[in-house]
Amino acid sequence: MDPLKQKFNKKASDLREEIKGMLKKHGDKKVDEVKLKQIFGGARGIKMMVWETSQLDPLKGISFRGYYIPELREKLPKGPDGKEPRPEGLFWLMLVGEIPTEEEVHWLTQQWTRRSNVPEHVFSILDSMPPNTHPMTQFVTAIASMQTESCFARRYDEGINKADYWDATYEDTMNLIARLPRIAAYIYRRSYHDGHHIAPDIGQDWAGNFAHMLGIEKTDFKNLMRLYLTIHADHEGGNASAHTTHLIGSTLSDAYLSLAGGMTALAGPLHGLANQEVIKWIFSMLDALGTTKPTKEQIADYVNSTLAAGQV
Repeated sequence: MDPLKQKFNKKASDLREEIKGMLKKHGDKKVDEVKLKQIFGGARGIKMMVWETSQLDPLKGISFRGYYIPELREKLPKGPDGKEPRPEGLFWLMLVGEIPTEEEVHWLTQQWTRRSNVPEHVFSILDSMPPNTHPMTQFVTAIASMQTESCFARRYDEGINKADYWDATYEDTMNLIARLPRIAAYIYRRSYHDGHHIAPDIGQDWAGNFAHMLGIEKTDFKNLMRLYLTIHADHEGGNASAHTTHLIGSTLSDAYLSLAGGMTALAGPLHGLANQEVIKWIFSMLDALGTTKPTKEQIADYVNSTLAAGQV
């Protein structure tokens, strides 16, 4: 058993016993009251979820296992030039609640490199789609098409003991994370660079190799990818994509199908697509105002006109 899996199994086993004891002692305790407007308002403000890996504070921002972003930038093992943390370190932290060592992060980088081979049929499926297909549609399709490789699905068909569900899910998750950069870069290159793809560089870390496959070799950009992928790795569990992924997983769908479902939620304009919509809105505003340096008053007027038009 690999060292991360060993640690994760031990932590999960201890937590399982802790939860059993807590429910036995406090299972009937009321934690909240629900109002009708909250039910119709998407359960807003209702205490109804346990989420340990990250927490949002309205003033301090997001923390991961109790560490805020400035602390993570200081404590997590960094990329080759020692400037920004590697996402591998945050993944380790979220799984077992411990800041990993340089050696542990190096081991995880090697693990993901070893697991990163994408089945050829995935590329064939992507290449059969029109190049102007939205990247998220391609991404969802690619993830779902890898379900043929699911360890959980295979072992479930073989009659896996439910006590071992976690083990097969761990393997699927590790394989999936390892392959996502190759798939995302492939989609980017076929959508915006006429299908001129760049082979992986297995000597680089997870985020550095992703930047390489995108076609950007600048050190600053690789550091940006390391930081960006680290701080966006988790965002509590109540958002649409995380909740959808967990909901699908609760039916014993494997990690591939669960993540594909979560990504369809992320593609919505009120969730992940909001980033793209905001950029489009900014460019539209600049075109409408005829300037690249609008005043606060001009921006406020344009915001109000957008709201008045019912576009938000």
